[in-house]
Formats: sequence, C-alpha cells, structure tokens
Amino acid sequence: MTDAALTAPKKHAANPRYGSMSRDRTWALRWSYFFLILFAIFFLLPPIYMLITSLKTSAEISAARNPWWVFNPTLENYRELLTSPQYLGYFRNSAIVSVVVVVITMLISVPAAFALSRMKFWGSSTLATGVFLTYLIPETLLFLPLFKMFALFNEWTGIQLINRWWVLLILYPTLTVPFCTWIMIGYFASIPKELDEAALIDGAGWMQTLTKIFIPVALPGLIAATIFAFTVSWAQFLYPLAFTTSTEQLVLPVGIITSLIKGDVFNWGQIMTGALLGAAPPLIIYAFLMDYYISGLTAGATKG
Repeated sequence: MTDAALTAPKKHAANPRYGSMSRDRTWALRWSYFFLILFAIFFLLPPIYMLITSLKTSAEISAARNPWWVFNPTLENYRELLTSPQYLGYFRNSAIVSVVVVVITMLISVPAAFALSRMKFWGSSTLATGVFLTYLIPETLLFLPLFKMFALFNEWTGIQLINRWWVLLILYPTLTVPFCTWIMIGYFASIPKELDEAALIDGAGWMQTLTKIFIPVALPGLIAATIFAFTVSWAQFLYPLAFTTSTEQLVLPVGIITSLIKGDVFNWGQIMTGALLGAAPPLIIYAFLMDYYISGLTAGATKG
C-alpha cells in the first residue's frame, strides 16, 4: 500500500469541510427516517384500526371501550361475509367488471399510445396531450351528462342501460383509457427508435412491430397500466352508485355500504371486514408487481 493511500483517510479526517458534510449527511438521514416513520404511522393507522374493529363483536364496539384493543377477538364477521351469497355476488361483479375493463383498456390504449408516440402524423402531440387532459376531468362532473345520455338512449331505442352491472364496462374505460394511454406513450417514447426502424427495414408492418418488438420490451409499462386500470375499476364508487341500484347489480364498494348500513344502524364490524377483504386483491397485486409499476410510471421521465 502506498503512502498516499495511508495518509488519505487522515487528510479527510483533518479536513473540516469533509467533517461538516458528513455531519450534514447524518442529520439528513435522521430527518428522512423521522419523517418516513411519521408518514408510515399516519398511513397505517386507518387499516390497523379497521383490522382491530373487524375482530370485535357488535356488543364490544357499542360498549365504547378502548378502541385500539380487542378484549374478545372473534372471526365471526369474516365468517358471515365469506358465507354470504350477497357479499360473494358483490365480489363476483367487481371481479368480472375489473378484469373486462382491464382487457378493454389495454386493447384501446396500447395501439393508441403506439400510434401517438411512434407513427408521427399531423397533430399527434396535441392529440396525445388532449387524451391526458380528458383524464383530469373529474367523474363528479361527468356522471350527470352520462346519466342524461343514457336516459335519452332509452327513450330513442327502448334499451335500458341504467341499473345494469355491464353498463360499468362502458363507463369505466372513460377513466382508465386516457391515463393508461398516457403511461404507454411515455414508455414507448423511451424505447430507441432504431428498433422500429430496423423492423420496418426488414419488412415488418406497424402491427408486427407493435406485437413482436414493442410489447415485449414495454412489459413494465403494460403492467403499470394494467395495475392502474384494475385499481380504478375495483375501487370506483361514484359511477356504480349512480348507475346501479338493484342488489344483484351492485359491485363491492357500493354493495358494502348499501347492505351493511340500514337506516341509522351501522354494522361497523362487518363494514370494516368487507372493506379489508375488498382491499386484498389490489394489495396482493401491488405487493408482487410494485417494481414494475414504479418503473412503468417513471419510464417517460428517464428519456434522454
């Protein structure tokens, strides 16, 4: 070992600027961990409270004892819901709607994103921005004109769209397609242009370039868009509340509220249980595919 290598640590140790930077970094890490722990506590308290409440009987909840402790834990709330045909029907409706909406969204957003990002034509950039801006319009403004349109459609054709669970297959893509298209535009734009140029030179068409080259390369972006579409479809509340009323047509978020709240009586134990069970599918998906989701969302930001 050379003398310079032996004396380097001593020089750093004797350098006051180096010591100051080290102390600043230490304090920055401490504050970072402090705020991370603070935010973790803040965001984990609601699901922890829901879990505690779901393990209580209605009598214990009404007794208003320590809300953060279970004196007589029970799984009765879980047993009642998991054996309830009504709750299982809500779960089935949500699963069918979410899966079909994901398929519809991908079939529309992937070709649209590919066309807007690689097949340059007049107004493509403006159209891509317009697609994203449509996502920014809240559904609280959209459901009223949509309701009126469905009523007029019923008057003209005699086909009743309201109070049908499958009408959600028409409504949900208005929320999922714009944002998923925007995600895929960013991801497709980050793929080197040499790939599609080489494919076109070899005689491949645009559809072959999309299916054989871009979709395999853009798999993280596809997963991110799929997770987003599934989450929006699974957790959507306003549209099913406005457009479905019959018990057999309800999806899980609305079904929990309408069936477990009767007048001014709130069955808090089963409400919390139903909410936890309903949150399980998205939670499992995020647990296994979080890395793909993050990389898909940030792909467009890393384009040189």
